[in-house]
Amino acid sequence: MDQRHQSHHRPQHPNSNHHDNHQSTFKRDMDDSGRGHFQHKRFRPGQNHHPAGPSTPPSSPPTQSLSIQRQLYERDFPLYKQPVEVGHFSLDSERRFFNDARQLRYYVEPEKSCPNFDLRDGYRGRFVKRDDRVKEKLDHILRWILANRSKLQSKDTAASSSPCALGVDIVTWRGHLTKLLTTPYETREGWLLAVTRMGGTLYISEVETEAARRDRENRTERHEEMMYWGYKFEQYTCADDAQSLPDPGGVVNTNEAFCTVVQTRLAEHRLLFSGEVDCRDKDPKAPSPPANYIEMKTSLEISTPKQRSNFHRFKLLKWWAQSFLPGVPRIVAGFRDHDGVVVSVETYHISKISQLIKNETNCWKPTVCMNFCCEFLSFVKSVVTEDDPRVVHLFSWDPHRDVTYSIHRDSQYSFLPDWYVREMTSSTSRETHHHPPQT
Repeated sequence: MDQRHQSHHRPQHPNSNHHDNHQSTFKRDMDDSGRGHFQHKRFRPGQNHHPAGPSTPPSSPPTQSLSIQRQLYERDFPLYKQPVEVGHFSLDSERRFFNDARQLRYYVEPEKSCPNFDLRDGYRGRFVKRDDRVKEKLDHILRWILANRSKLQSKDTAASSSPCALGVDIVTWRGHLTKLLTTPYETREGWLLAVTRMGGTLYISEVETEAARRDRENRTERHEEMMYWGYKFEQYTCADDAQSLPDPGGVVNTNEAFCTVVQTRLAEHRLLFSGEVDCRDKDPKAPSPPANYIEMKTSLEISTPKQRSNFHRFKLLKWWAQSFLPGVPRIVAGFRDHDGVVVSVETYHISKISQLIKNETNCWKPTVCMNFCCEFLSFVKSVVTEDDPRVVHLFSWDPHRDVTYSIHRDSQYSFLPDWYVREMTSSTSRETHHHPPQT
């Protein structure tokens, strides 16, 4: 493969820790109306927004980066439309895609407030672990799109000259957006996000950083077992249908998943994203999805004020971001001891989490999270203008640094599969849907 690429700012490997000292920021003027829905100031590629550093050759494109300084994002909460579920899909025990809800499970509330669930049970003999060396990129979402294009048709797409127009600006996983929301407060883990434009839609897919790869390859046995505990808690509290009970004696297979697909809008950005859902409320009178979905979590029991403060400041941030994005209204948390035994279960309503943290000093702010995510998407739109699935812009961020990017053509970072590009660009694809490969 031709791996030549043109770099805007860092000619070295994108996982390098080196950063250009002459980085600029990408900022939006605040809306004078004081509302969360504001006008976006669009910049043309090649326009020099800020003076480039003295070392930048005159012929180079302008250096561009995005600041993550929190104070830049402390303004009104941006418009975020109530997410609407437009579909769902299931992944079976062998990670095969099905355009249905066969893997959806139903929450069964524990009978006792101190259930004593043993999360270690089954780890040695009843556990099938997904191979996390396999990078699935956006493939499952793309399969859903091909199977459900009629659901995405709109006046915008009908009038479009592009056969692969979807009528949305962004397609991605919920987890990638969660990382963006938490970035202003993240101090340990950086990220790499590959972005490509096709048919006017930006596709965003994560690339594993070298640091993340090292962590994955060097996990301790204790860490591996604790990762299992979260899935085991779900097995104790989720049933296969509304009439049955959980089966904690069964096999935990982390290949299996049920995923919602939601459509929403963040300011001017029309989003289509998918995220895994643990279970739903079994009450037949429960509201329609995603308002009947429940996120299951485990955490170490809280014994001291310091532990409670850390829980509010760090763990609740990620919990809130993950569930707020798709409109999942509540989290059921199992608090465990050091031996993996659940000693209490608590419910957190997403709408009340901001109240819960308001008395914490130096705590995270939902408005900063959402404004940064919105600004990042605006930055990406201004940078990624070439409509070509072979061209990838790799956006890179490390803690305490600005977001920067590099450009790659026909490289190892290309992530839209040929079967998807072919189907989406085919003149007959709107009428005839061929089945993409299952794996």
